[in-house]
Amino acid sequence: MLNNQDQMFWNTIKENLKAKNSSNKLLQTWFEPTILKSVEERSNGKCFLLGVPNELHKYWISENLLDRICQEISGVYGGPFQVELIITGESGAVNQVAPAGPEVYEPPSNSITVEEINKDYFASNPKSPDRGRDKLNTEYLFSTFVVGRNNEFAHAACYNIAEKPGIRGGYNPLFISGPTGMGKTHLLNAVGNHIRHKFPEYTITYISAERFMNDCISALRHRKMDEFRKTYRGHADVFLVDDIQILGRGEAVQEEFFYTLNDLLERDKQVVVASDRMPKDINGLADRIRTRLEWGVIADIQMPDLETRTAILRYKAEQKGIKMPEDVISFIAKISKRSIRELEGNLNKLKMYTELQGLPINLDLAKKVLANHASEASAVTIQDIQKMVSEHYKVKLNDLKSSNRSKPLVVARQAAMFLTKKHLDKSLQDIGRAFGGKDHSTVINAIKRIESQLVTNSDLRKDIDELQNRIHNLTGL
Repeated sequence: MLNNQDQMFWNTIKENLKAKNSSNKLLQTWFEPTILKSVEERSNGKCFLLGVPNELHKYWISENLLDRICQEISGVYGGPFQVELIITGESGAVNQVAPAGPEVYEPPSNSITVEEINKDYFASNPKSPDRGRDKLNTEYLFSTFVVGRNNEFAHAACYNIAEKPGIRGGYNPLFISGPTGMGKTHLLNAVGNHIRHKFPEYTITYISAERFMNDCISALRHRKMDEFRKTYRGHADVFLVDDIQILGRGEAVQEEFFYTLNDLLERDKQVVVASDRMPKDINGLADRIRTRLEWGVIADIQMPDLETRTAILRYKAEQKGIKMPEDVISFIAKISKRSIRELEGNLNKLKMYTELQGLPINLDLAKKVLANHASEASAVTIQDIQKMVSEHYKVKLNDLKSSNRSKPLVVARQAAMFLTKKHLDKSLQDIGRAFGGKDHSTVINAIKRIESQLVTNSDLRKDIDELQNRIHNLTGL
């Protein structure tokens, strides 16, 4: 139980944060449900246990708001402290923990089937304009999406939206960002398919940005803009747009997209868009569209780690009816580091070869068939080193590329630059660009700093040795 003093303290923290972020809708959405559950006295100071409704809130707050919360607490409370987030849930249960490793999402007992999706949806929408759009892929469901650390937030956000689209869920618009072949299209379709099943009366528009652009240009040429606007603004309860980065090409199309986006959001229609880059990185995108997209929730997807790639490959092999030894699965997962599409492509290549030759699948055959790919994959990239260093020093990957000068980050950034220069054939300019546009003198100073400290600092020497072992292990196929 909280005493009155603790409750008043927490009320002060919340009010201070709200006052400093009065126009921040995201903070209201994510932080408002946060409560102070208890305050514990520990050997290293007080521990403030903050209760959040679910795993999605816990993940988002820890990634985006926790630093601000700690700063506000330190301004009010002068002693040493720490903050822990615990999940309260509707039933009041605490200390639920997200799965540590990759998993295949387990659908509820009334799992959706392709037949159910189409039957329910088109029975309720016999003349749905969805029939004339890009069709949803009914094989892309939440139940066929493998969840790992790289995509768990994006998956959770999409599932939450599919359960409570529009004003019900509060995550609008949702922006899914990530390199090509990471599963963005799968999640977009999963949202559409889930909503189709749960809310068959809803009209869903799923479209590529290129299709939107072509339809707009055609309508302009044939003077059918009223029909175009009615189609896109009048019928959609759920608006799903893929590959939105191409909208940076034309002003007239961007204007129509902005008004379409604005109209749907003002009427609490659910909008989900996907792109291979963040809104701020889309060249030529109008500021008002960028601002509108950043107003909602951004979920980033990165390349899955080895453990998740192994789980994905095992799942896809099972779906295709391919019996593969574990050493073959591990080999393919290890060499397929660029995308999930690459992972599946290597699986299909091996499957086709064995079927044509009538040979059983084993490790020697896999190495022979995928020899060229394995050779290319053995090379370590700057991104590989950055990820290793961020994991080792427990700092955020994006912070390595930032201008943050806190001591733990400076050490991690300098170590990453040192390892990059030592193990990769990269110029000082290349290294600087990879770390957020640092100049060559900054890179030189970082390398010299690490070299000089390796002589006297045994802890740093141990860290560098461990990271170098990981680099060597990564290339050893």
